[in-house]
Amino acid sequence: MIPIVTPAEMAAIDAAAPEGTDVLVARAGAAVAIAARRMMGGTYGRRVLVAAGKGNNGADGRVAAAALERWGVRCRVVTPPEALELVRTANSERLSRQAKPWPERPVSPFRIGTGNKSGKREATKPEGSPIRAGSKMPTSAAWDLVIDAAYGTGLRGSWGADRAPAAPVLAVDIPSGIDALTGEDHGCWPAALTVTFGALKPGLLLHPGAAAAGEVELAPIGLDASGTMSWLVTDADADASLPTAEPAAHKWRRAVRVIAGSPQMRGAGHLVCAAAQQSGVGMVVVSSPGVRAADVARPAEAVARDLRPTEWAGPALADIKRFDAAVIGPGIGTDPTALAQTARFIADCPVPLVVDADGLTALADHPECLHERTAPTVLTPHDGEFAKLTGSPPAADRFEAVRRAADEFNAVVLLKGPTTLVAAPAAPAAVLAAASGTARLATAGSGDVLSGVIAAVLSAGATEPNAVLSQTAAAAHWHGRTATFGGHDPASALTPLTAMHQVELLGAVRAGLAASAAETNGT
Repeated sequence: MIPIVTPAEMAAIDAAAPEGTDVLVARAGAAVAIAARRMMGGTYGRRVLVAAGKGNNGADGRVAAAALERWGVRCRVVTPPEALELVRTANSERLSRQAKPWPERPVSPFRIGTGNKSGKREATKPEGSPIRAGSKMPTSAAWDLVIDAAYGTGLRGSWGADRAPAAPVLAVDIPSGIDALTGEDHGCWPAALTVTFGALKPGLLLHPGAAAAGEVELAPIGLDASGTMSWLVTDADADASLPTAEPAAHKWRRAVRVIAGSPQMRGAGHLVCAAAQQSGVGMVVVSSPGVRAADVARPAEAVARDLRPTEWAGPALADIKRFDAAVIGPGIGTDPTALAQTARFIADCPVPLVVDADGLTALADHPECLHERTAPTVLTPHDGEFAKLTGSPPAADRFEAVRRAADEFNAVVLLKGPTTLVAAPAAPAAVLAAASGTARLATAGSGDVLSGVIAAVLSAGATEPNAVLSQTAAAAHWHGRTATFGGHDPASALTPLTAMHQVELLGAVRAGLAASAAETNGT
C-alpha cells in the first residue's frame, strides 16, 4: 500500500528523518529535474520557468533548476509574485497574437497515469496544455515547462494563481493553492505532473485537488512514512486481500442473501445478485418485499423467495445462518413499514451484512438497530446518505470524517466518491483509499453492483475488523477498475459505464489485478 499523510504528519516525518534537510532537498530536487527532463523529451534548447518560494518547496525547485542548467536547459528562477506576473504577461502577449492563431494540432481529451501497479493517480490533463509529456512545446509559448515550487503543502489559501501558463506545469509536492489536507482549490496552476515526496497527501487524492495534480509521481527520498494510518490501495494490495476459490468449495460454501428491489425498483436486486455471482458467490437467494418470487428480477441462476409487503423481516431471517453474508437496502423503499422491517433485519442478522441505499435511510431513522450486532457490518453511503446518517455532510477533511463515522456506528464505513474512503471502528482507526474508479461509474445501479461485490468478498469468512476493512477496500478497488479496464471500447472512455457492463467486466478485471500483482512482485 502507498502511505498517505497529512501535512502535520509529514512535518513530523521530516523532523524524524535520519538525514539533514540539505540531503532531502538535494534528492527531491534531483527527482524533479529528472521528471522535468522526461516531460520535455530532452534538455537541449529547452526553456523552463521556475516559481521558487522561500521554504523547502522553493529550495527543491532551485536544486532542480541547477540540475537542469547543467544539462543545457535555460532556466529562469523567480519568486512566486514574479512568476505570476510573467505568466500573465506571456498569456496576454499570446492572446494578442491570436488574430492569426498558431496552428495547433487537434487534441482529443485523454487520461494520463492509468498504469496502477505504481499507484499513480488517474487525472484528466489540464486545459491549456496541448502536448503530452515528452513532446516538444509549440514555439509560440514562452517556456517549454513551468515548475511550480512556489509554496507546496505550506500554503493554506490563495497566492493569486488566476491564469494557468500556456506551457505544461510540473508541481513540486502539490500544486500551490491546493489544500494538502482537503484538496480544496484556492487558486492554482493545474499540473500535468506532480512529483511528491515520501508519501501521498490527502489533497492529491481528494477533488478538486486530485484533478489539479494531474499524474502523481511518488519519489522516495529517504523518509519513513510506515507509521501512517492512511493508505492508498494498489492492484497488488487488492489482489492479496480478495479471496480465491477453494478446491473443495460447493455452492453453499459462499452464499449470499439479498433483500433488494421493490415493485418500483425491480432492477436493484438483479444488479446486486449478478455482481455477487460474478465476484465468486456460489449461491444467491433474493427477495423483494411485496414482489412475488416469480416476478422478482434476478439472474437465471439466483433463487427468489416471496416476501409479503409487511412484517417480512422475520421470514427473511428464518434460515439466515445458512448464508455467509447478506445485503439489504437497494431499492426496497422508504415508507415507514419498509424502514422498520429493514431495521429489524439489520439488528437480528447474525452474518456479515452490507447496508446500502434505503437500508441507510432505515439506519438513520432507527440507529439503535446496530447496537446489538456482533457480526461485521459495512455501511456504504454517498455524501447525501452520509449526511442522513451523521446529521451533516462529510467535512472537508474526508479522511477524518469517515474515521469518526466508523467509530460512531461501530461499523466499517465506505464513503463513496471519486476517491472512495473506507474506515474501520478501531483505535487508532486506519483509512484505506480506493482511487481506481473514474466518473464513468457515476451511473444508475453502480452502487448496487458495489454492494454485491462487497458481499461476495465478505462471504469468504473474514470477521476481524482490519480484515473486513482491507477486503472492503479491495472490493471497492476491484469495482473501480471496471471503469478503466483495457478491454472496453476506448471510444467510450468519456461515457458512463452501465451497471450491467460493470458486472460483465468483473471477471476480466479480477484476472487483471492478479496479473498486475504478479508483475509487481516479479513472479
